[in-house]
Amino acid sequence: MTGPETISRIDVPAPEAQSIVRAAEDLSARVHAARDAVGRVIFGQSRVIDETLITLLAGGHALLIGVPGLAKTRLVQTLGVVLGLDDRRVQFTPDLMPADILGSEVLEEAPTGARSFRFVKGPVFCQLLMADEINRASPRTQSALLQAMQEHKVSIAGTYHSLPAPFHVLATQNPLEQEGTYPLPEAQLDRFLMQIDVGYPDLEAERRMLLATTGAAEAEIQAVMDADDLLAAQQLVRRLPVGETVVEAILTLVRAGRPESSPLDLVRTAVAWGPGPRAAQALMLASRARALLDGRLAPSLDDVLALAPPILRHRMALTFAARADGVSVDHVIAKLIEVVA
Repeated sequence: MTGPETISRIDVPAPEAQSIVRAAEDLSARVHAARDAVGRVIFGQSRVIDETLITLLAGGHALLIGVPGLAKTRLVQTLGVVLGLDDRRVQFTPDLMPADILGSEVLEEAPTGARSFRFVKGPVFCQLLMADEINRASPRTQSALLQAMQEHKVSIAGTYHSLPAPFHVLATQNPLEQEGTYPLPEAQLDRFLMQIDVGYPDLEAERRMLLATTGAAEAEIQAVMDADDLLAAQQLVRRLPVGETVVEAILTLVRAGRPESSPLDLVRTAVAWGPGPRAAQALMLASRARALLDGRLAPSLDDVLALAPPILRHRMALTFAARADGVSVDHVIAKLIEVVA
């Protein structure tokens, strides 16, 4: 753990620095234990586990994209147990209605004959919601989740109902089957802190997974944190100091991704629209969270560069001509990283 002298060099008052050090030492040990606990169940996906935990520590939502069978559902269920969160799962289908997620009001009649409406909460009233194959639901149902993700409350019949704290959405998408799907609008994509691409595990990890999951008994999942611990970690992330070099790197990276202000010819010709200010906010919070996950008290330039792909890839769109030429968003982001590396 980095000492308090590192914090004082970036102009944090000494009492505040000591407070951050004590809180970080306590919470960092619990976060490491949570990462290890998830890693004992999810094999060969250390990057995915880290990026998902960073998303939760930063207080955001994540979009997990990968082919079937890569333990996306298992990851969310495991995180719910390990972090001590109330988790729910909703399978998104074309006939899913907003009320199936948010809840609805039902008319009840008392023994006296008096009638009144009672609100029955939907599955969104949880701390960790898995939206499985979110792009298979209609735009109307997708938009029902938009307010909940952004404002942590829902409006039913003109009345606001607050969601539990913390509240996180981990949504999944299958990149293979696109028939009968409804692509998420840009406004909703921007609500996700990260787009996490889930790939195949390597040979050794798949070998361990094969042996561990086909035996007589599987590894037990145990809680190592609770909701209060996660809330405390999220508050601590916002208190971690950030050096001017990191701030400038974030601004340079995000602004270079916009065709109107980019110094790169590739961006000006290939990018239809670039990341907005929310991308810079996401990079700032996620870089702090990554530092805490690694046991450091302040983020570095390496944190910004490592998190640029999952934070920017769903906040940029290529022109039709660029796609026809085989240009990918990840290729553009790699060029943006070179600008600040």
